[in-house]
Amino acid sequence: NSVSMLFNNKQKEDLSDNHIVALDIGTEFVKALVAEIDGDEIRVIGVGRARQNVADMHSGAIADIASVVQNCENALIEAEDQAEIQAKKAVIGIAGELVKGATNTIKYRRPQPNRPLDEAEMEFIIDKIQERAQLKAQREIALETGNQEAEIKLVNSAIVGIHIDGYKVSNPIGFQGKDVSIQIYTAFAPTVHIGAIERVANELALDLIAVAAEPFAVARSVVGSDSSSNFTAILADVGGGTTDIAVVNDGGVEGTKMFGIGGRSFTNQIANELSLSYKNAEKLKINLSNEKLKSTIAKQAIDAIDNTLDVWISGVELALSDFENVDYLPSKILLCGGGSSLESLVERLENDDWWQELPFNKKPIVKHIKPSEVSGVIDESGKINDHTFITAMGLLRVGYDTYSTDENASEGFRDKLNRILRA
Repeated sequence: NSVSMLFNNKQKEDLSDNHIVALDIGTEFVKALVAEIDGDEIRVIGVGRARQNVADMHSGAIADIASVVQNCENALIEAEDQAEIQAKKAVIGIAGELVKGATNTIKYRRPQPNRPLDEAEMEFIIDKIQERAQLKAQREIALETGNQEAEIKLVNSAIVGIHIDGYKVSNPIGFQGKDVSIQIYTAFAPTVHIGAIERVANELALDLIAVAAEPFAVARSVVGSDSSSNFTAILADVGGGTTDIAVVNDGGVEGTKMFGIGGRSFTNQIANELSLSYKNAEKLKINLSNEKLKSTIAKQAIDAIDNTLDVWISGVELALSDFENVDYLPSKILLCGGGSSLESLVERLENDDWWQELPFNKKPIVKHIKPSEVSGVIDESGKINDHTFITAMGLLRVGYDTYSTDENASEGFRDKLNRILRA
């Protein structure tokens, strides 16, 4: 009997091997998605969500591990019950102002321009790039935290573009040429943040296959797997505690920025000015877009958040002004995250002239990302009905990238490079 039980368990394990779970540990909610990988499709079969306590997160990073584990557990149980399966492989998002994601262009002059480029030389070039990017991120984090010893670790990296003697190539192997220029997106985070995420995964008995910078995950959600994609947009994920911005140009992530203003700041402002509890202020804020309120109260609440919106818009402007290496910024802004449900926020982006000092060549169009627009992810749960699950869906894509390069022996050069990068 014990033999057949063993066999059954083994069978169950094998079955669940093509499942991954994405955990988006947000300031306001933990969101869990259980998905089945079927060829190049990711099918979401279970969805769960659990509210976090006010003290669980700080500026997008985990502040109370035990409490966050409990909330993740609740969201996971809900998702697994619906999926009727327990997934072990997990991808978890990392957010917060100390996650530094940037695209660096490194130029490398080859000592023997007539020799065709091989993989060993590419690996050598990429190692150089990563060392340089790490030093840069280390300096930024040391400056911001005032801690020179703050240790950081690589979270994600991806090739954005490769040029040889000015020509764009998708696979440099075999080319001759003197000057190789590679753009690589790298994201680093403080080791303590990553450690907290690893602890959470451990406590939940999950096998952590990837940790992803959340704005990078949002970018992966809309770009998809086509390496010749010419997708171009600014992505803004407005969460409870932070706003994450990614600039995507021609399918490549130019960079990611985060700042610490999100939905909670608006709720707090309403609570303070209208003398309400946080809970009631949150209710009021959510109902602003439902027109359910008496107009005087609604007007008071809208006036209350005006100042915070000014600060938020300046944050967006400041984040975008950091992209000094782009000729011009994409004129499409795509929004996701619970904080972007606030109508006044969308109106501000659309109607204010905040964009005029920035390198836009025309006034940007503002839209929410729809779950149906997430490339290669199909919702079979019927529960993903708005833009608040986009980040979690993007995390599934990052998990899928990791999963498929592990599975696939006959991978393309770019996959192989991206795997070298993840190592």
